Amino acid sequence: MLDELAAAYPQVAATFAEASAVLGYDLWQLVSSGPAEQLDNTTITQPALLTAGMACWRALQAESQRAGHALQVDYLAGHSLGEYTALCAAGSLEFATAVKLVAERGRLMQSAAPEGAGKMAAILGLDDMAVVNACHQAQAEGTVSAANFNSPGQVVIAGAAAAVDAAIALCQQAGAKRALPLPVSVPSHCALMRPAAEQLGFTLRGMTLRQPLVPVVHNVDAQVHSDAADIAELLVEQLYKPVRWTQSVQWLLQQGVRRFVECGPGNVLGGLIKRIAKDQGLDTEISLVRLDSPPALQALVHPQADA
Repeated sequence: MLDELAAAYPQVAATFAEASAVLGYDLWQLVSSGPAEQLDNTTITQPALLTAGMACWRALQAESQRAGHALQVDYLAGHSLGEYTALCAAGSLEFATAVKLVAERGRLMQSAAPEGAGKMAAILGLDDMAVVNACHQAQAEGTVSAANFNSPGQVVIAGAAAAVDAAIALCQQAGAKRALPLPVSVPSHCALMRPAAEQLGFTLRGMTLRQPLVPVVHNVDAQVHSDAADIAELLVEQLYKPVRWTQSVQWLLQQGVRRFVECGPGNVLGGLIKRIAKDQGLDTEISLVRLDSPPALQALVHPQADA
């Protein structure tokens, strides 16, 4: 993860070193060498994702300074844990504070649903409401609900393992193309996370949040908020309410956003954005950039070099 970017930008190593000092273990060693089973544990996954995203963001800022001009960012958004990264990039959260916060968030989530008790699965090729209805029918087996509205035809469900299995079967009967269990250790964004959310609220009240310098689109309602107290409450609600990524991207498209930059390793969000834009008939108008390599980052900051 990010080896190529780290070789070109010292900000990457510095960001991971800062996070490691807060966490008390070598986060860079884990993301570079694994083991994967340890990285998949949410108590480590969450600070790793936050730090990777911020490392890319800081590398982008450094390249912009080198070029002598700031890259204009109109909006920031993050999917699930990525919302914390977006708030850091927007100046609402200090990075060290966010590392402590997401590490605690992971610990609380793992405590709320011991490993194996919960489950998440991606349902592909089925209408959102059909997935919601299947989850409702499956609740006879326990807690289950839509957790992530990722793009048209892709909804992630979460809940108690038996209830998720029942919902999967119902979705398949309703015509879902595929149902893929996800390699996660806790069922995020469902009612099982309410105890963790309550405890997270106590933690958030002891931390300082500021008004974002760049508008951040929030997962819970796909809207922008500026009040720090409102943002803290949205972060609490995010734990047990669904991530409305489809609606968030639709809102950004409505504001005229046409260039999307994925600030982190991989291109999962870019793929989702492309599908959402296509559903809106705007796929030919948007451009997608992923910032996990020096050439991509430099091309974004120095577009004239490609001419």
